[in-house]
Amino acid sequence: MKQVSMDAAVRTETGKGAARRLRRAEQIPGILYGQGAEPVALSVNRHEFQRMLFVSAGERVMFTLNLTGGSSGGTRMALLKELQRHPVNDQIRHIDFYEVAMDQTVQVEVPVIPLGEAKGVKVSKGVMELIQREITIECLPLDIPNEIEVDISELDIGDVLHAGDITPGEGIRIMDDPGTTLITIGAAAVEAVEEEEEMEFEEGAEPEEAEETSEEE
Repeated sequence: MKQVSMDAAVRTETGKGAARRLRRAEQIPGILYGQGAEPVALSVNRHEFQRMLFVSAGERVMFTLNLTGGSSGGTRMALLKELQRHPVNDQIRHIDFYEVAMDQTVQVEVPVIPLGEAKGVKVSKGVMELIQREITIECLPLDIPNEIEVDISELDIGDVLHAGDITPGEGIRIMDDPGTTLITIGAAAVEAVEEEEEMEFEEGAEPEEAEETSEEE
């Protein structure tokens, strides 16, 4: 997991007006909250934060937030919980940070990434369907993976990969129900295609049949 240190100013003013003023000043309003901790309103520099997102390139990031101002100053460790973006220009409008303790486990969602090509797809021309793209795990903050990879190369037609089939890394516990369906391998819809082609053939034959009937008369 990538670790980043970032300055954050504690906000004493809240509300839409205060948030607009911050954005005009190239600051992004946000909040820091966590289990058993009082929420702290804060703001971070827009350019610094966007540069961090670019450099991390999709990696999970552990933030060391250096809080200044107010009575909530100091250093806090936090994960990025949510980004709120403008629906038109996609600019970041608000950030939710989740405060963590490095010696206490947290629950987070991570993407499921299939590896290889399923036998049912490669050999039997079936179709793979990713039913659930993320699973919930529990582990220490620094053990959080960017993703969970699963080998699907042996899955055949009719096979299903459940959450309980995954063996996570050391110190990681999967919180989803073991019976949760993640990936299925289904048969291709060959019959439906054949029926459609047959109907098109019959429809195309009707004018010729009608012409033959007319000539007989």
